[in-house]
Amino acid sequence: MTQPTGADRPLGITILAVLAAIIGVLLLIAGLAAIGISGAAGGASGLVLLAGLLALITAALELGFAYGAWTLKPWAWVLGVVGSGLSLLSAVLSVLGQGTLAGEIVNIAIAAVILYYLNTPAVRRAFGRGPGRYLQQ
Repeated sequence: MTQPTGADRPLGITILAVLAAIIGVLLLIAGLAAIGISGAAGGASGLVLLAGLLALITAALELGFAYGAWTLKPWAWVLGVVGSGLSLLSAVLSVLGQGTLAGEIVNIAIAAVILYYLNTPAVRRAFGRGPGRYLQQ
């Protein structure tokens, strides 16, 4: 399979890939900073260290999705769906735990829209996940 061009990749996937790359780089920087701060702060910074490690894991997932979406790798669709699903679940659990929908409504909306978009027939086909995928080969 050849490398997809901008014409092969739907605009929405291109936008998601670019945003995921930006978010991934920012999370990478934040995670490294948090780990550095926790090291400088001593033993009372276990929560900061954990937050830094979670940021690094999320950064790796975001950067992986960005690459996979940009190149239309079939596994990137799964990564996008799982990542958006976890984001939606996290936001809903946050609302249930704190009882404030106002603080999480944007996160819920974004995750739901991304999940919907990734499951549209054109996007599924672009990732080789929808009907007709065997006809394209």
